[in-house]
Amino acid sequence: MQVVDKKAAKKATQKSAKSTTAIKKKFKGFTDEERDAMKERIQELRADKADGESAVLAKIAEMPERDRAMGKRLHAIIKASAPTLSPKTWYGMPAYAKDGKVVCFFQSAQKFNSRYATFGFNDAANLDEGAMWPISFALKELTTAEEAKIGALVKKAVS
Repeated sequence: MQVVDKKAAKKATQKSAKSTTAIKKKFKGFTDEERDAMKERIQELRADKADGESAVLAKIAEMPERDRAMGKRLHAIIKASAPTLSPKTWYGMPAYAKDGKVVCFFQSAQKFNSRYATFGFNDAANLDEGAMWPISFALKELTTAEEAKIGALVKKAVS
C-alpha cells in the first residue's frame, strides 16, 4: 500500500501555478519618473515642515511655463479659498494639507510625461457625493470658469 503525501502534492501544484503566472506577468519595475517621485517623497519626510510654502513655490518655479502659470494661479486660488490649508510638497508635487493630511495637489504634465496637468483631491477632502464622485481633473488651461469650479471644490473639500 502506497502512502501519498497530500501536502507535498498540493505544494507542487501551487508552485507550478505560481511559476506559470510569473512567466506570463513580468514585472517591469518602476519608471524613472516613479522612482524620482519616491525619492522626492523621502526627502520631503526628512525636510523641515515649517517651510512648506517655499518648497511649493520652488516646485512650481521648476515647471515648464504652461504648468508654472497654472501652478501659480492654483496656489493663489487655493490660498484664497481655503486659507487653513498648509502648503507642502507631496511626492515632489505642490500639495495642500489639513491636519497633516494632503487634501489636494497639482501635478505638472511633465511629472509623469502626460499630455495634461492634473489637479486632484485625496481622501481627506470632503467631496463625498453619493456612491461615486470625481477626485482628479485634467487641466490644459485655466479659464475663469475652471478657476471658479476649483475654488468651490477646494472650499467644499475643507468644509
